[in-house]
Amino acid sequence: PNRHNDSGDETPVPQEDRALTQGALHSLATKLEDLSTCNELIGKHGAALQRSLSELEDLRGSTEGTDKVKAVNERATLFRITSNAMINACRDFLDVAESHSRRWQKALHYEREQRHHLEETIEQLAKQHNSLERAWRENPTSYTGETSLDENEEAEFFDAMEDAPSFITVTTTGNIRHKGSSYVKYTYIFCYLKDTSGTNQMQLRRTRRSRIPDKPNYSLNLWSIMKNCIGKDLSKIPMPVNFNEPLSMLQRLTEDLEYSELLDRAARCDSSLDQMCLVAAFSVSSYSTTVHRTAKPFNPLLGETYELDRLEEYGYRSISEQVSHHPPAAAHHVASERGWTLWQHITIDSKFRGKYISVMPLGNIHLQFHASGNHYVWSKVTSTVHNIIVGKLWIDQSGDIDIVNTTTKDTCRLKFSPYSYFSREVPRKVTGVVEDGEGTAHYILSGTWDDKMESAKIVESSRGCGGSEGKQKTVYQTLQPKLLWKKYPLPDNAENMHYFSALALTLNEPEEGIAPTDSRLRPDQRLMEVGLWDEANIEKQRLEDHQRMERKRREAQANQSTCRQDVESYQPVWFEKRTDENTGESSYMYRGGYWEAKERQDWSHCPEIF
Repeated sequence: PNRHNDSGDETPVPQEDRALTQGALHSLATKLEDLSTCNELIGKHGAALQRSLSELEDLRGSTEGTDKVKAVNERATLFRITSNAMINACRDFLDVAESHSRRWQKALHYEREQRHHLEETIEQLAKQHNSLERAWRENPTSYTGETSLDENEEAEFFDAMEDAPSFITVTTTGNIRHKGSSYVKYTYIFCYLKDTSGTNQMQLRRTRRSRIPDKPNYSLNLWSIMKNCIGKDLSKIPMPVNFNEPLSMLQRLTEDLEYSELLDRAARCDSSLDQMCLVAAFSVSSYSTTVHRTAKPFNPLLGETYELDRLEEYGYRSISEQVSHHPPAAAHHVASERGWTLWQHITIDSKFRGKYISVMPLGNIHLQFHASGNHYVWSKVTSTVHNIIVGKLWIDQSGDIDIVNTTTKDTCRLKFSPYSYFSREVPRKVTGVVEDGEGTAHYILSGTWDDKMESAKIVESSRGCGGSEGKQKTVYQTLQPKLLWKKYPLPDNAENMHYFSALALTLNEPEEGIAPTDSRLRPDQRLMEVGLWDEANIEKQRLEDHQRMERKRREAQANQSTCRQDVESYQPVWFEKRTDENTGESSYMYRGGYWEAKERQDWSHCPEIF
């Protein structure tokens, strides 16, 4: 190899990179020193063992005894030789690491320079876009879009086909630095369309990120933390981020929208029974992302919010807020331009049982279709994480989901079969029957919650034998099943990115203009995402201490008040308690105003929680 190229002396090494490399080498040297100490002890004990055996050999005259002692002596010598070989191998490893340190430093410096260049490029393009957008808004009919690119900016240009509207697409990717030393990574696609009148119009479409930093390989003994917590509420157990994934519970709730196109299709259905099939498939699809997700999401702080604006891509906007801390409860509202509205108020009840953890979401999910007025209500099943103490963690979903169309009285009961080692059934099996308001069955649903769901139209039913508890079993004849829903494949390298789906990878992507209470701005979660877990644990403790102080302050104010208000006097910003007209249940529902506040950038009502 070329010594000049490998030296790395021709460029200055940033202080952070140098400290990182030196820290790694120091750690290796420390471990080698520990091994050397162990080797010395092994050598001393080995020598003492040989001396003792030699003395024993002199004392004994038996030939058989002498042979046995000699054999043990030889083994002790081999043990010491092996120890020396081990320490030499470790020393060689350290030498190799030191010889490559300059090459590492040079590579880190190059990557830093590239990142800085991309930041400058995207910032310049973003400024140009803002100027063009302002000009277009002021005079959209006569504005002619123009753009300029520096010679060193990387871009791709695609010419239009003949006899088609002329267009040029400029694609660029980079980072924009924002306050808080975090980066917002954007991929913008600038499209300039020429219509028949010759006027150029500009469209901007942003693509979302498709990866996050790989999960560090940190180990921690869960049992050492949880052995004194058996039977307690999981939300009250102080847990390090090592057992979390870098998403909050609000973001996990929002992840239920991964297959929102099922609701778009359902909104176009003329038949309420066909619509019920798609609603049932949607309720099952929300569990498909959990099959490898054994880590727990962050418990949101009281007043924490999360928005997801996907109007451009999928036609919906979602807002959620943590409305209670003990018990932890969240309210969620989704409005779609494609004909439906979804809302839910979920309280999480979780228990640690020693060998497994059970998570029971309490509360109902509501879905209403605008055209028909059909209003669906259902709840979630129990999630269980097994092998907490020993073995590989795995998750199971079990229980029943009863979906009711309160408008037409159509129903569907979905049964999530719990895993059993002795069962011959397909693992993660889900089955269901769709019935009309008169109790007549019309569709059989079947599949698994981690893969797909199908529906089969019933053409004939009959009473058979073999039912449990003396009841007759109903036998259905059906047409060939039709696919309702199929799970998307996981992104490449998902096993190193917390097994996140394509949507989950984008949920914590930094955004501009969001509320100061948004989960994306939560510092401990952001530190965990980038791999700084020790720093994340310190920040998590700070946030939780701050939350406890705020609770005590509210308690003191309530005690001093002449009205003797409830201790938990916190009032959510975007949701309020109402009684549902159809079900009679009292729950938190969206009061409105979030997206208008975002448009004005007026966050004066938001608490300071971070």
